[in-house]
Amino acid sequence: MEKFIFFLIQIHAGNGVENMLEKAELRKEIRKRLKEMTQAEYKNRSQEIHKNLFATNAWKEAKTIGLTISIFPEVDTYGIIEEAWRTGKRVAAAKCIPETRALRFYIITDFAQLEKGYFGLYEPVVQKTEELAKADIDLLLVPGIGFTKNGFRLGVGGGYYDRYLEDFHGHTLSICFQEQLVAELPLEPHDRPIQQIVTENDVYDCRLD
Repeated sequence: MEKFIFFLIQIHAGNGVENMLEKAELRKEIRKRLKEMTQAEYKNRSQEIHKNLFATNAWKEAKTIGLTISIFPEVDTYGIIEEAWRTGKRVAAAKCIPETRALRFYIITDFAQLEKGYFGLYEPVVQKTEELAKADIDLLLVPGIGFTKNGFRLGVGGGYYDRYLEDFHGHTLSICFQEQLVAELPLEPHDRPIQQIVTENDVYDCRLD
């Protein structure tokens, strides 16, 4: 997989169509590799990522966490939510608005407040939850498929988080498995780097790279 990704990033070109094709191939290859994990490996590696996350100052200092509810093979976020609740932090889950490709976050206090929504993701039930203003989120866990150590990410392609990050002033952090790190990604003008990346092996401060 590493050789394939290295080949793809070497053929990076400025043409938008070629960038889209390259990103699609990267998404496909990274997802394929992640899906090879057994459930036991997935659980254990997610727990190691949780430990590293909980040790960061960003986590310790945050009072309100914004995140997306995970689906396999993304790093599990259910354990993160449970730890946040246990330690008195507020949790706001993301809801996609397809008409405008916007994100909204709603406070959840129970998993029963979630329902299957856009693209098969579990999202907050609006009628059972309270919307949270962007300025009230201290720490935003930004999902992605691939990441560089200087904070750029390969999302699923909708641009939801890039739009949300345009005027977000809290701390941004991504959690991912080690093989989701790549040397380089094809970038677009709207791409917004995140500030930290946490894997099962390390914590990367993207602002230093």
